[in-house]
Amino acid sequence: MSNQNSNTNLHKKLAADNSIPAEIKKLISKSLTRRNVLAGVGAAGAAATLAACGGGSGGAADANTVRWANWTLYLDYDSDKKTYPTLDAFEAQTGLKVSYKEDVNDNDEFYGKVQGQLSLGKDIGYDLVVLTDWMAARWVRLNYAQKFSAENMPNKKNVIPSLASPSFDPNREQTLPWQTIMGGFTWNKEKIKGGIRTMDQLFAPANKGKIEVLSEMRDTMGVIMLAQGVDITKFTEDQFMNAIDFLQKKISDGFIRQVKGNDYKEDMISGDAIAVIGWSGDAFQLATENDGKFDFAIPDSGGTISSDNFMIPTPSTNAAGAEKLMNYYYDPVVAAKVAAYVNYVCPVAGAQEELLKIDPALGKSEFIFPTAKTSAKLSIFRGLTAAEETKFQTAFQTAAGNA
Repeated sequence: MSNQNSNTNLHKKLAADNSIPAEIKKLISKSLTRRNVLAGVGAAGAAATLAACGGGSGGAADANTVRWANWTLYLDYDSDKKTYPTLDAFEAQTGLKVSYKEDVNDNDEFYGKVQGQLSLGKDIGYDLVVLTDWMAARWVRLNYAQKFSAENMPNKKNVIPSLASPSFDPNREQTLPWQTIMGGFTWNKEKIKGGIRTMDQLFAPANKGKIEVLSEMRDTMGVIMLAQGVDITKFTEDQFMNAIDFLQKKISDGFIRQVKGNDYKEDMISGDAIAVIGWSGDAFQLATENDGKFDFAIPDSGGTISSDNFMIPTPSTNAAGAEKLMNYYYDPVVAAKVAAYVNYVCPVAGAQEELLKIDPALGKSEFIFPTAKTSAKLSIFRGLTAAEETKFQTAFQTAAGNA
């Protein structure tokens, strides 16, 4: 099924479903439309398509402006007005302006553009950036992220308990989750009737040659290590390498057809793959666009949870403005509006209650608000030293056949 046809069908279903309020229908519809446009034009075309929303550097420092770099499709957006409603409300409430740029396409790519300035203590054009846990850990380790002023961020207390104390920032003094994603098992319900909850079920003989795993090392290796009884918040090198051996054997034996990024979704739709170690947000999209054909579960042995994190670059001269913006997005009412649009795990306590007021079904979504039972099965992959990062990534790429 093409993206265009699946989105057309979904829009028809949304229009016919009277249980979904018009406001939420509009948010979901616009979200899917923008995702479809980006999928069609690719990264280069996406930059041009979103030119009206910002691109390039964050510009010169200004005490009345907060310069924010984020990933694409990661904030509530009104495609008719080409504005971000929650940002508009923030500006009206505070008198501050926000220069919002969808300038993060890849952690390493973004880091490569700003590392030289960071190392010299020079302004990088942003007062606030959003980067994934492992890259956030690097920034903290290298002192590239400022410490927050607690008095400016009273809403920081609303971070959900499972994300409150990562190893790279135990007190959340320099990072704060923006959105969060779960890593676990996704499968084709028509091909695998009983579902997948264990590694043995994933690698059942009937699935041989039709399994894929993520190219994101921390999720794939995290899920494998958890299945081997390893605590991924404090694993050893030997434990990691044992998991690498397991991965390599499954690849060489023909169980795993490919190690892939987000494009594993196309293989699931085509039927080339019927089961993956994948992400919850992707599973939401797959199920929504394909008549509920796919499902997602956290493994019985546990799954990964990772976040893209707010950080204030050390050279920023507008930390106070950035803190006001972070505090604003940790208001449960505001967080619920973002959650309704992006459909990732919301890191803000109280947001679920607010979304339930708008739409009970969406407010109960496990993709956005995992239950306490589910959350207890999720672990953050521990931070790595620079040497470990190089060694482990090399081992992973070698096993995947990329080195």
